[in-house]
Amino acid sequence: MAGIMTFPAGDQDDVLGALRAAGLRVTMPRQAVLTWLAGHPHSTADAIGAGVRERSGTVSLQAVYDVLAACTAAGLVRRIEPAGHSARFERRVGDNHHHLVCRSCGRTEDVDCVVGERPCLTPIDERGFTVDEAEVVFWGLCPACTAAQGAAAGARSHEEEEWQ
Repeated sequence: MAGIMTFPAGDQDDVLGALRAAGLRVTMPRQAVLTWLAGHPHSTADAIGAGVRERSGTVSLQAVYDVLAACTAAGLVRRIEPAGHSARFERRVGDNHHHLVCRSCGRTEDVDCVVGERPCLTPIDERGFTVDEAEVVFWGLCPACTAAQGAAAGARSHEEEEWQ
């Protein structure tokens, strides 16, 4: 039945409680986005929309953007914007963790704070700012892209040997 979404046991109570605690109305799009995002952190709005539509079939991309904006403002969702990549969203909020981002495929993984307390890093000169958060992005290649790059380099090397 279109418009009705079933949630895995436990997830629905978590989502309903989080929405109510944040003072947000409980709506099907909000439930669907938060539930899907719990299992798919670091997703783009497009990926979230596609995932939610696959399960419910009724949520527009604009509704997804509206839900993400409201939930980000309410502190239920964190928005990260790695340079050169679309904004990504996650439900892990309330701590000051960082991210690993693959330069090739964009895979993003959480990295716990190096010190464990906010802001994790302290600038040499705060210039009068009250620093409460540090955002660090570690860039590199994920294991799959590293392996693919190694395989491609090996193939190029073999082709060069054949030409000589």
